[in-house]
Amino acid sequence: MEIKNRILSLLSIIGKGVYEKETELRLGVLAALAGESLILLGPPGVAKSMVARRLKDAFADARSFEYLMSRFSTPDEIFGPVSISRLKDSDAYERVIDGYMPVADVVFLDEIWKAGPAIQNTLLTALNEKIFRNGNHDVRLPLKLLVAASNELPADGEGLDALWDRFLVRYISHGVKDDRAFLSMIMETEEVQYPASMKKLQITPAEYKRWQKCISAIELDDSVKACVLYIRERLKRIMDKDTGAEYGIYVSDRRWKKIVNLLRASAFVHGRGQTDVSDVAVLFHCLWNEPVECGIVKDVVVDSMFASISKRHASLQQRVMKNARLKRAMAALQESRMNARPEDANLILYDNFYYRLSTYNTGNTYIFASDYHRLPDISRRSPVVGRLYNDMTDASKERIRTFENPENSGDRDCGEVVRLMRDSESLYVNGTRCELERYSAIEMASLNDCQGVFPGAEDYDYEAEIEQIASSLNAAVALLGDNIFISQSDCEHMRSVASGIMKKVAMTRAEISELLYG
Repeated sequence: MEIKNRILSLLSIIGKGVYEKETELRLGVLAALAGESLILLGPPGVAKSMVARRLKDAFADARSFEYLMSRFSTPDEIFGPVSISRLKDSDAYERVIDGYMPVADVVFLDEIWKAGPAIQNTLLTALNEKIFRNGNHDVRLPLKLLVAASNELPADGEGLDALWDRFLVRYISHGVKDDRAFLSMIMETEEVQYPASMKKLQITPAEYKRWQKCISAIELDDSVKACVLYIRERLKRIMDKDTGAEYGIYVSDRRWKKIVNLLRASAFVHGRGQTDVSDVAVLFHCLWNEPVECGIVKDVVVDSMFASISKRHASLQQRVMKNARLKRAMAALQESRMNARPEDANLILYDNFYYRLSTYNTGNTYIFASDYHRLPDISRRSPVVGRLYNDMTDASKERIRTFENPENSGDRDCGEVVRLMRDSESLYVNGTRCELERYSAIEMASLNDCQGVFPGAEDYDYEAEIEQIASSLNAAVALLGDNIFISQSDCEHMRSVASGIMKKVAMTRAEISELLYG
């Protein structure tokens, strides 16, 4: 049986009678396989302790330890009492650890933040290095998963930041929401009995040890590396929607390193030799420090998953829009040339659309050809108003355009207002005669008629590119549905984001069709 199907079958059994806690159970198994910890935040009575007990049953012959913390809790109650005989006979300060946390595979500590400093300091090493210092020697902990629970975040200024940072997977638990599930829960009277077949599904100690080696060998895909770097940079600069102030969400290097192992564990469960972007979704539950940051983190993570596709689409769309503008401008130019005067035939066209004024300023002033063709003759003494402005893409050039209302000419309203007229050979700018650059008779004779052909469309396969983008997006969405660690609501959210991108892709596809075929 594939590991993924086995885990699903196992979760189905241990989840019986535990309503609307599928995500907590799945994240707990994932954290255990990665050798990490899980903290459940939520009010009392929402089955946080039951989740921990059921997670213990996912492992064959697993030993568990459970304790409700209070401010009066002592290390003896968690790590075992000091051995009086060892202290008396050998002058050794050692604890009797049998039956306590140091020998447990799965640990549940309720109201974790109420523990005193002595317990918290010992937990730091236990969670990070899986080591417990007993007297003068270290004990290697068999700990697979520590589940902690609390109805509050760690208090500021209490020195709890280091312990909070150790809890890699963080989830906010709620009570049962669905009415039918709620009624089933309150009416249930029978204790859940596991079927005999469950033993074949449970993860044995030998399997767990072997799986750890397999997980560490999983490769991190380049797309996932890109996601991690994207998220890391975005979390450094979060914009407050209300104040506009910029702040960062802190994620320690230690937590990032643990996150990578969590991604590997997700890939392993799905039978892959390397991670993919669907694994990145588990970061919804790893990067926030306060509940108000959950939505922000989710948006950043989802953006990272589609960032490369969105960037690729934006680049193509920009190129299509640019060439569409060029095509429209070229069509307008060709139309105007059809009605142009014979004396304009030898004018040199620059940048596909402009004539150059050879005797104005520095000789780097250009007028839009279509505008020039439409100018009135100087004999009529009715000039057209235009604008002289600096080219935004080349500061050494000036452009002249005419507008129906030059006082409302968009981003060029910073230019100089000019009055324009022409005669058979020249342009007049504010009454000053300016020569336009023209071909000589010899050049005209050899000039081929391919000048001004619409550039770009014939040497680039726009249609293939947009279809590749759509295919990549569909493939990414398909991966989401395959990952068992993504909740149904989160999957629907990501599909909604992908649907928005797909609508943009469809619009670009239509623009490409218009560009190529009119």
